[in-house]
Formats: sequence, C-alpha cells, structure tokens
Amino acid sequence: MKTSIMDIISSRHSVRDFDPKPLADGALDAILEAGRLAPSAQNRQPWRYIVFTDPAKIRELAKNTGLVGLSNFFIKDAPCLIIACADTKKNVRINNQDYYLVDTAISFQQMILCAWEMGIGTCWLAAFSEKVLAKYLDLPKSWRIVAISPFGYPKDQKGLYSKAVSAFAGSTKRQVIEDMVIYR
Repeated sequence: MKTSIMDIISSRHSVRDFDPKPLADGALDAILEAGRLAPSAQNRQPWRYIVFTDPAKIRELAKNTGLVGLSNFFIKDAPCLIIACADTKKNVRINNQDYYLVDTAISFQQMILCAWEMGIGTCWLAAFSEKVLAKYLDLPKSWRIVAISPFGYPKDQKGLYSKAVSAFAGSTKRQVIEDMVIYR
C-alpha cells in the first residue's frame, strides 16, 4: 500500500535519537535527488549541500557550530548530516525579496520528506553560528548556511533530552486553519 504525501507530512516529526546504522544503499542518493528536483525562482537552483557520513567528521563538526550550536550535541550520533547552503550568486530578487533562502528551504524540505517516506528521521536545525560554521567549513564567501539536519533511522524510544525539547517547543501543537487562512 502506497503512503500518501499527506500521511508523510502529518506523521513527520523532529528526531533527535538515532540508531547508529548507516542509511540504506541508495537512500542518500534518493534524498539528494529530491532536493535537486525542487522548484526555484527562475530555476536558479541556488542550493548547495555538504554531506557528512563519516562518524568522526560528524562528531568534530558538532563541536564547531558555535556556542548556540552546542545545544544540538545530539547530531554527533547521526549516521549522516547534511548542511544546506545557498549560493547568493544564484539569487533572484523579486518584489524586493531575495529568493535564495526560500528556494534552498524548499529544496531541503523536499529532502526531509523524502527521507521520512523511507523511515529516515531528521531535525531541521537553525541553532548554530553561521560565522563559526562557515569558517570551519571554509565556505565560499557567496554561500549562506540555511539549515543543518541529521539524517538517520530513529531509535525506538525517545531519550530524556528529546522529550524535554519536544515538550518545551510544543512540537505537537498546530494552529487551526481558521487562524492562518483568510478567504476572500
């Protein structure tokens, strides 16, 4: 039985506890392909992805995300980590808005949904020092770091940290349609 996109969207949640086993053969390729196929303003495709699958390199990166990034210490246990960047040279400006960030976010979200369809959990992270991380990664000056996400199979049980963060953030609470939509 095929899972619907609405089932995938409604069941996806942030995962902070990962089984250490690597992603299945072909899974990373499929995830990256989902990002590649995303729409972008004037088809500029500004996204750039830095992929880590070496556990030692992931642990080292976790220490180089700046002071605020230390709250995401759990990324060190993920079998894969992807950093979503946007090349500002690929930007298009429409209605006084830069679209490189929007385009990259769309692409990354497609990757996250593709991963979840395969049973691979993620956690969209913005808690990092872009300056510290960009220097550590030696990124080109035209690149901006949009987000980081670990990718891996969720453990059967959430740990104490995951439970606390989910409760604090109110992760299961969603607005009602009436609070977010205006019909005219």
